[in-house]
Amino acid sequence: MVKTVNLPDAVYSDLLSVSKDLTAMAKKPISLGMAVYLLTAVYRAHLREPCARDAFRQKLSSSEIMSPEEFEKVWDETQPKTQKRRKNK
Repeated sequence: MVKTVNLPDAVYSDLLSVSKDLTAMAKKPISLGMAVYLLTAVYRAHLREPCARDAFRQKLSSSEIMSPEEFEKVWDETQPKTQKRRKNK
């Protein structure tokens, strides 16, 4: 059964970019849903490694994470600045 997910514009754009990258790598179409599935599979594979899992857990627990409401409110406002910095590197 298909579910709808609401994403901030910047997150959607990033997911679309990942889908295009995966399409180029696979030399066949990769939908947004397939991209999410593949990203989830990579995430799970990476976190099977105890050292990677512990490092990620520590980083996550020490990060200042916004509430979902804060994230949705500010993400699209702050993301373009981050993308500009990446392009300048």
